[in-house]
Amino acid sequence: MKLNILSGGAAQGVVTALAADFFAATGYELDCTFSAVGAMKAKLLAGAPADLVILTRAVVAELAADGQVLADSCADLGRVRTGVAVRAGDSLPGIGSRDALRSTMLAAEGIYFPDPQKATAGIHFAGVLDKLGIRGEVEARLKTYPNGATALRELAHAKGAHVVGCTQVTEINNTPGVVLVGLLPREFELATVYSVGVCAGATNPEAARRFIELLTGTPSRALRMNAGFELGTA
Repeated sequence: MKLNILSGGAAQGVVTALAADFFAATGYELDCTFSAVGAMKAKLLAGAPADLVILTRAVVAELAADGQVLADSCADLGRVRTGVAVRAGDSLPGIGSRDALRSTMLAAEGIYFPDPQKATAGIHFAGVLDKLGIRGEVEARLKTYPNGATALRELAHAKGAHVVGCTQVTEINNTPGVVLVGLLPREFELATVYSVGVCAGATNPEAARRFIELLTGTPSRALRMNAGFELGTA
């Protein structure tokens, strides 16, 4: 038996960490697809089999309003912020202010981040580069990928003395070979609440609700916090 999940990359570490416990308790294996939020929404709307979705709160609410997700099943996992990463072992560049972030990006030989059209962090970071007024200067050094996990894996193996990445903190924490430098400066902050909901077309709605209880409840609280989720969000 399988539970089909379409999820934004921000939740990948937590979901996969819970898979064994959920199987032991229910006999259901998790069949997960993780990628950019926009891509996962499109996949659901195109008819991909899904018992539940884990996407931004805004997108889950939109899907619930359209009847694609059961409104009474929706629950929040927590808030995820966006940060800057470098390869493990590299010196940590300055990013604490507008000027420091601008200098670091201008000095980078490669800037790795997720899809600037469909990924939550990618859309935001592209806007940050615009606000810094350096998009044109760094365009040739931008390395974009379908999702944050792929961008960070590529960053971990990138060549060059100065390479950086930007995506959500949970993805940075879940990727071997990279380390979190810090959060984007406050004026460029992105803090996104992620939610989960049972799909209206779920084949296994009861199992989906049980996984939501595990994912958002007290048993997974420490796991979510360690992954980079901030709990108690409004």
